[in-house]
Amino acid sequence: MRILVVTVVHHPEDARILHREIAALREHGHRIVYAAPFAAREVAPRPYVEGVDLPRAAGRDRRTALRAARTLLAERGPQADVVLLHDPELLLALPGTLRRWRRAGRTPVTVWDVHEDTAAALVMKRWVPPPLRPPLRLAVRSAERLAERRLRLLLAEDAYQRRFRRPHPVVANLTTVPPDPPEPPGDDRVVYLGHLSRARGALELIETARLLAPDVRVEVIGAADPEVRDALAEADRDGVLRWHGYLPNDRALGLLSGALAGLSLLHDQPNYRHSRPTKAVEYMAHGVPLVTTPTPLAADLVERYGCGLVVPYEDPATAAQAVRRLRADPEMRLRAAMRGWEAARCDLDWADRATEFVLCLEAWVKEAAGAPGAGSVARDADASARTG
Repeated sequence: MRILVVTVVHHPEDARILHREIAALREHGHRIVYAAPFAAREVAPRPYVEGVDLPRAAGRDRRTALRAARTLLAERGPQADVVLLHDPELLLALPGTLRRWRRAGRTPVTVWDVHEDTAAALVMKRWVPPPLRPPLRLAVRSAERLAERRLRLLLAEDAYQRRFRRPHPVVANLTTVPPDPPEPPGDDRVVYLGHLSRARGALELIETARLLAPDVRVEVIGAADPEVRDALAEADRDGVLRWHGYLPNDRALGLLSGALAGLSLLHDQPNYRHSRPTKAVEYMAHGVPLVTTPTPLAADLVERYGCGLVVPYEDPATAAQAVRRLRADPEMRLRAAMRGWEAARCDLDWADRATEFVLCLEAWVKEAAGAPGAGSVARDADASARTG
């Protein structure tokens, strides 16, 4: 298949897009055109994809990025078998594009990969004025219902099903689990991997690091929102923590092994209540005990597998205390590390789901082409992805 993958919001090195989905499609021999904001993010396309640079959509002004995406979709869409969209913003570029495709006599299977609860996420966007948030949430829900009628949908979480009228395949945010037992957790280093913002606990992370110093150093890996960037840079300058900035997922994961604990300090926000933090699964996969706030799916991982500790929301002192508890008890942290790795290997390994994702797209293409039996193949692929 020829697949056009498009994002104007996510980093081109996004783990879900590049390191999981595109990697799985390439392993099955499919050709990828990847359109993303490469120049804006100061990265080059990987040599194994055909890269197309797009402007980045950020803050209030997203018109330039959407115009460029609309032009790209109109020109390159008919050349593809599948167009895989990763941003809700791109839904705004589709109405006129779909008409042009129909006139051209070549309409690809168009898929929206639903990464998050967009309406809930708007509450946390500081660039959205508070009076506009309720009508925007309604508009997003309307756009989602329209998208469901016109597109194929993939969901990153089972809980997203309730936003839609029909069931859709779930392609969960998992990670590739190393097959060999991990390095035992040490006693002098804590890690954080992921995007940094107020709602994701960046300020609590800084304070936790301050409380742990000098016995335990905190290494932070990820890009930061403008609202917390200065605080992180200052903490790094002062030696409170080490902020690596954004690193590609394959490099970032290499810094996890041997850490005493991995932190996930999300606030109690609607967008996080039904999402499993990918960082939690990544810590588990690399044998790093998890210290997390009680977002439901993260707390469930700890309670089900015994892979770490749960601490209250917005409570750096208790988070630091949990780290010190793990540091003082080598048997406890080794037990949490091994239970996490074994659970990830058995239940949360992307390698076990990658083929199901590819088969789902292949089945939709066959169904669109009217291949004999394609409808049942697509239904089987949908069911397989949902149960995975």
